[in-house]
Formats: sequence, structure tokens, C-alpha cells
Amino acid sequence: MDAWNTLLRKTDDLLELLDLAEEEEDEETLNLIAEELSELENELDKREFQLALSGPHDKGDAVLSIHAGAGGTEAQDWAEMLLRMYTRWAERKGYDVEITDMTPGEEAGIKSVTMTVRGPYAYGHLKAERGVHRLVRISPFDASARRHTSFALVEVVPLIEDEIEVEINPNDLRIDVYKSAGAGGQHVQKNATAVRIVHIPTGIVVQCQNERSQHQNKEMAMRILKARLYALELEKREQELARLKGKHVEAGWGNQIRSYVLQPYQMVKDLRTGYETGNVQAVLDGDIDPFIEAYLKTQVGEEHPPA
Repeated sequence: MDAWNTLLRKTDDLLELLDLAEEEEDEETLNLIAEELSELENELDKREFQLALSGPHDKGDAVLSIHAGAGGTEAQDWAEMLLRMYTRWAERKGYDVEITDMTPGEEAGIKSVTMTVRGPYAYGHLKAERGVHRLVRISPFDASARRHTSFALVEVVPLIEDEIEVEINPNDLRIDVYKSAGAGGQHVQKNATAVRIVHIPTGIVVQCQNERSQHQNKEMAMRILKARLYALELEKREQELARLKGKHVEAGWGNQIRSYVLQPYQMVKDLRTGYETGNVQAVLDGDIDPFIEAYLKTQVGEEHPPA
């Protein structure tokens, strides 16, 4: 509160000084006030962004999953482009990225991928990316060079630590072990170390094959399952809150949050905030912070469901 009170006092002081400067027609003071006002606006932007990262799990790590939509190779290639985008973004932030499960596409790209992103406020930033992402381009897989539209779903949940209370009944789980998909040769797994966990009541499926032992894979898979169950509970609370407010909630594979257009023009536009840029290549290379910041600022003051 001290920081906000300081901003309020500075604003009041500037308003008083402005009245005096206007009365005396003091151009020099008016120019000084304009400079200080610009600094004040920048400070306010920073404070609003910090406020948007004050959720119970915002400081922690994240689990990000990408799922190719309908459309076969086109959508699977788009999912891989998004994987590259988020990996590049994480590298820029100094975050650690670990792919815990990936299903390759039949011809190119990926059908789905799950990865952990570790670093300060990883979840707080990435929660802005949840939703359907839409790509419009001339297909590199179409011999007739027609324009195609592809979709991919991005899911983001906090990586829940062990102290978070999420009750899981062992009888609700089906746990399968299988051999990890290796690169061939000496890297082929001779033992079944990969783990797949199915949460029967919800149908949530979690797989992990990146760790060295079955025990480590199971432990990581359980942590991801716990995170997804926690996120599912939060989603239910959000939907109930929206219902009470009379707001329609589109469940599942809904409208896209962002469009990436490569042809007939170059534009990336976030449909939630209206923020857009013509530098598509920079965005696909991981420059997504302006989109994240624009979205998070719209969330300041929104009512959060209880943790």
C-alpha cells in the first residue's frame, strides 16, 4: 500500500503544481510537469503489472501443454511452431524448460506436447497464454499453395508442490508402464520406465517418459496430474462464478484468443485485448511479452476464485 500511496501523493502534488503553472502561464514548469507525468504513468504501468502477478501460484513454475487441433499435418506443424515459440520465450526469460511427454505427428510436427517451465513467475506469465491459437497461412504441405487455417490448444497449469492439498483416491487411478520412445541404438530403453496415469473419474491422462527411472517418471506424472486436477477445480469455480454473474461460459474447444496471420498480410492480434503487431516473425521467435503484459493488465481487479 505504501507504493500506491506514494503514487497518489505524487499525483496530487502534480495537480496542484499544474493549477499554479496554468495560472501563471509558466511554460517551463508545464514542460517539467509533462515529464514527471510520463514517469508517473510508467510507474503506474509497472505497479499494475505487478498486481496482475499476485495470484497464489503466480510466482511458481508452470506446466504447459500444446494440442494440435483438427486438420492433420497442418495443425500438427502449427503445434510444433508454438512449441518453438514458447521455448524461445522461456530462453529469453532465463527459464528452464523440460519436455515431459511428446507425441510426434504422423508426417510432420507434433500431436501434443507437455513441458515444465521453471523460473520466477513462470506460471504468472504463461497463464495469459491459455486458449486456442489460430494460424492463417499458405500451407507448405499443399501442392496447390492454398491458404489454410489451423488451430492448436494451449493449456497452462501451475506446477503444484507437494504441500498443496489435492486429494487423489488411488482407486481412481489406472497406472500403466511402458518403454520410453528412444532415439534408437544404445538409447533404446530395455526396461519399462515410462509411466501413463489415467484419472478415471475425470478422464485426465498424464504421461511422463523423460526421467531416468520409472519411479521418477511416476512422481513427475503425479505432480502434473495433481496440477491438472487443481486447475479443473478452479475452472469449475470460475464457471460457477460466471453463472452467478449471468455471464455465458464457453467450455472446451472454444473461440481463439489470438490469431497469427502470415497471408494475405502479416499480423498477430490478441482478440481479448486488441493488442496487435505486424512483426509476426518476432512473435514466433518468442517475443510474446507485450501480449502477456496487455492481457495481465486487463485482469487487475478481476475477482479470483479462492485457492
